[in-house]
Amino acid sequence: MNGEDVRGEDRPAPGDRSDGGGGGGGGMRLAREREELCEIGRRMVETGLVLGTSGNISVRRGDLVAVSPGGVALDRLTPAGCPVLDLSGTVLEGTRKPSSETPMHLAIYESTGAAAVVHTHSQYAVVVSSTMSELPPIHYNALLLGGLIRVAPYATYGTPELAAHVRAALEGKQAALMANHGAVAVGAGLEQALEGASLLEWLCAVYVQAKMIGEPHILTDEELIAVIERAARG
Repeated sequence: MNGEDVRGEDRPAPGDRSDGGGGGGGGMRLAREREELCEIGRRMVETGLVLGTSGNISVRRGDLVAVSPGGVALDRLTPAGCPVLDLSGTVLEGTRKPSSETPMHLAIYESTGAAAVVHTHSQYAVVVSSTMSELPPIHYNALLLGGLIRVAPYATYGTPELAAHVRAALEGKQAALMANHGAVAVGAGLEQALEGASLLEWLCAVYVQAKMIGEPHILTDEELIAVIERAARG
């Protein structure tokens, strides 16, 4: 589990409000992006992608990153409570500490062209990541995430080791699973990253439930290429 789920980790700083640090306000850096973090966070809770204070999200604009704070449920975020950092991790603005998984987010931005990261602890993602080394393409929509999904090896949350494992698992992909932990999806914006996380959870659920009935058919490279060719024809 990541740090937001462990008692004693990512506790609010002295004087911080438990609702995420107060309302909006004029003159905030990345004001629109921070408002979007709050909306995406609410939707993640509503759709069951996260529970309690688990999971975290971030969005990048230029050399700045807005990230969800540690120790706050994602449906209780406020714009002022979402810290803004530079790409080195220095906090420039915000009333709360950044998520303990911020090093992973920054590592992803360093190595990809992503503009948003969504990290979940969704049920089927954890089931698959705890039992498999990869999620095979059981449905052609897996192509939207890059086909076969890798499972990053386990490492303690918030560590450089975990960040490196996830960065490697994401190479050439839009999403990855994290062993005994959860999932991460990236995108050109928070909407796309959320869609990727939702699709990955669906693919994991389909695979797990198919295994309950029998051995699922996994799409071959030839079958996937045929889908790509068909899509190209419109």
